[in-house]
Amino acid sequence: MIEVEKKFRLTKRQRDAVLKRLPEIGASLEGEDFEENTLYRGEPLQGACVLRLRRIGRNATLTFKRRIPGASAIKQQREEETDVADPEAMEAILEALGFTAALVYEKRRQTWRLGKTEIVIDVLPFGLFMEIEGSVNEIKAVERKLALKGLKAEHATYPQLTEKHGKTYDGLIEARF
Repeated sequence: MIEVEKKFRLTKRQRDAVLKRLPEIGASLEGEDFEENTLYRGEPLQGACVLRLRRIGRNATLTFKRRIPGASAIKQQREEETDVADPEAMEAILEALGFTAALVYEKRRQTWRLGKTEIVIDVLPFGLFMEIEGSVNEIKAVERKLALKGLKAEHATYPQLTEKHGKTYDGLIEARF
């Protein structure tokens, strides 16, 4: 599966404007979650690849991502995901296979839906963000409907931002609240 999304860095004022505008354009709030995301490193992961274990409450998802190179602010990447019933067992399996936890970041996420498009508003320890996920045309249509000036596309991934803004403890980079 190919994930297509565009990420924006938001000021508090922009976030408030987006949250006001979303219901006005017909988007519906699907929910709010707190996430802990752990990224693993290991020899099989080379280039622009990520192996992530995401925990939301008692639920977890294992995700593999490989970025498709491109200069556009709308990024595309191969994404494979599966639900994980026992996150602790999954961590043990990953470690037994030679992967090590390298980076952890937490985030609070609001998920909105507008047609086939998903819009998320994220709060991380290092900033406020919005991601719009859908087809290229759907992403552009949501941008037009939001009609907000001065939104700045963010090209860096959350792992890259965590490396830049996180703190290192015993070789593990963390960005926690």
